[in-house]
Amino acid sequence: MSVLTQATTDGLVMAKRNLIKVKRIPDLLIFTTIQPVMFVLLFAYVFGGAIHPPGVNYREFLMAGIFTQTVAFGSAITAIGLADDIQKGIIDRFRSLPMARSAVLVGRTTSDLFNNVVVMVVMSLCGLIVGWRIHRGVGYALLAYVVMFAFAFALSWVSATIGLTVRSVEVAQSAGFIWLFPVTFLSNAFVPTGTLPGWLQGVANWNPVSAVVAAARELFGNTGVVEKHRPWPMTHPVITALGWSALLLLVFIPLSVRKYRAAAAR
Repeated sequence: MSVLTQATTDGLVMAKRNLIKVKRIPDLLIFTTIQPVMFVLLFAYVFGGAIHPPGVNYREFLMAGIFTQTVAFGSAITAIGLADDIQKGIIDRFRSLPMARSAVLVGRTTSDLFNNVVVMVVMSLCGLIVGWRIHRGVGYALLAYVVMFAFAFALSWVSATIGLTVRSVEVAQSAGFIWLFPVTFLSNAFVPTGTLPGWLQGVANWNPVSAVVAAARELFGNTGVVEKHRPWPMTHPVITALGWSALLLLVFIPLSVRKYRAAAAR
């Protein structure tokens, strides 16, 4: 068996192990799903009447932002899961087995991606109920989901690095979420970037979350009135979003593997 084949096989086994845990403790998935549904209902019915993006219904404008926020927040589970395994000594047991060193990380990020897929199905149904619609066909819609899941997978590796750096589950829970709030809210997820102060607009336009949201809106057909003079990331959101995902993977996969070796040796 080649090294790549063994790593893939072992990673799938670890992913199955994590998914079995969700099956036995369904509360993990239930409460992960409830939070984004509450965000949809709150923004659609509480704030929706006060926010009017040009040329598009706010509920259609909102859903791409909620989708992206949901997969971003879902990636924080990776940090919590890895920190929990380290604290309980499970990582030490895995190290004693004849398995690929990358299997724990691949399995963790893959299983968390699957959880995101399940949550996104529920979110899409919720969006359809509140008035969200897809206007560009199934093919473009599937590409939008691919862009968002690629970003979710990349963020899981960022969270893996965090989970392997901290020394307790409690710290991992805080550290895994705290940086996501400014990243998601300083973007075009909930309001057009043109409504932000001038110095924040540049930050928001180059924010990877903004690129993913803009790509999803474009592919779903929820853009509304398009500004004439837009920065490059907003003019080419799909390329920018995929580029950000690739860059995060290139940086954080080797970094998390290094952290894993160091954490397992502690």
